[in-house]
Amino acid sequence: MTNARNTGDSRGSQEPQEAHAPRKSAENTRATKRPSPMEVLRQARGQLAELTGMEAESVSSFEQTEEGWALEVEVLELERVPDTMSLMASYQVELDPDGQLIGYRRVRRYERGRSDARRSGGR
Repeated sequence: MTNARNTGDSRGSQEPQEAHAPRKSAENTRATKRPSPMEVLRQARGQLAELTGMEAESVSSFEQTEEGWALEVEVLELERVPDTMSLMASYQVELDPDGQLIGYRRVRRYERGRSDARRSGGR
């Protein structure tokens, strides 16, 4: 009899699971929705940090492209004292439409305290 009760109980516990099955498919539909720009930024920063071992300090450019997303992310590459002498780097990061990192490359290295060298008058 004990087995009969357990079997009956397990059937009863299966019914609510079956009732929730349509809800799970609705959740899956929501999961395939395109991420918001803020979600893309968070994903890009996290994925770049995981791959390079360097935390992103800021995102200096961010745009949606035909292929997905393009970002330029600033990271601290080498910490020095004083902090203004620390080496920073800009990374160009490319993501697919779902926010998954598909490529990155370092495009510039500079000291934190230095501004971009720009010539006046278009020279």
